[in-house]
Amino acid sequence: MVCLTGQPLSCVRANGASEFPAVGEFELIERFFARLGVSRADVTLGVGDDAALLVVPPQHELVACVDTLVQGLHFPATTRADDIGWRSLAVNLSDIAAMGATPAWATLALTLPTADEEWLESFSLGFDAMAKAHQVSLVGGDTTQGPLTVTVQVMGFLPSGTALRRSGAQVGDLLYVTGWPGDAAAGLALIEGRLSGQGAYRGALEHKFRRPEPRVAFGQRLRGVASACVDVSDGLAQDLGRLIGASGVGAVMRASELPLSQALFALAGERGARDFALGGGDDYELLFTVPPSRRAGLARAMATAGSPACHCIGEITEGRGIRLVSAAGDLSLPAGWDHFSV
Repeated sequence: MVCLTGQPLSCVRANGASEFPAVGEFELIERFFARLGVSRADVTLGVGDDAALLVVPPQHELVACVDTLVQGLHFPATTRADDIGWRSLAVNLSDIAAMGATPAWATLALTLPTADEEWLESFSLGFDAMAKAHQVSLVGGDTTQGPLTVTVQVMGFLPSGTALRRSGAQVGDLLYVTGWPGDAAAGLALIEGRLSGQGAYRGALEHKFRRPEPRVAFGQRLRGVASACVDVSDGLAQDLGRLIGASGVGAVMRASELPLSQALFALAGERGARDFALGGGDDYELLFTVPPSRRAGLARAMATAGSPACHCIGEITEGRGIRLVSAAGDLSLPAGWDHFSV
């Protein structure tokens, strides 16, 4: 972890005032990041050198993903530092889950307006909790000065040739989603004042946004069962569009089968809940397809302790595009998240 400019984080402003008077970059790394996550035997060299040295098991493929979270765009400025630390790793672990892989190593690039030690301590606690929950070791990264931005790369592995992809769905496959899509988006709407509500329902929905739970173990159990898979980060409808686009097929979703949580339904109503579920994003659930011949395998995966709820919401069809059907006819689909359309 070195500053991209080669200068320590105790660099000065144009007026000569120290931007980070309390702690320098290398002290910051040693105090808050050098020992995050678990100790792994496959880390030959971790934090503290120019690069990490990692060992991929024989007959396995390396899986890598990266995501950036920007304050004011991906999380409100009022978000607690420990929740930011948790989320920054969780969103990457969700991508690993969608491939059916085992996470192992992470790197962290952290851009900070100031080296606030209380904030750093809280951030590192949240990051560490998520890392230890999934046996991930932090092996390197970068720190620099600027608007609060968190970039995390996660790497893992899986047996060669077993990765789940977006491109495997076939006509006749059944379409499933884990968990309760829309809850996290409604939680953010509550935080930002776009949705109102109090009590336990509000708390439950806000928690879904602040502390997403990536479906890592379940993704591994979907290897050999699911024909295609994608994580739901930008809205159920939009991410389904990516899956069927990669597979060259169409899809039908049944509005009556969309899983809407009691909290979401109570605070947003039927139409609002459906719109959050289809277009809200930030769910980090798994959307996947299963051939009818593999339903028994899915049942076994779902019966494993700790498995999330899974809901069959439709099927894969010929042609292109998505239809959302109801007893009254086809319904329109809300738009999902797009960085360059806001």
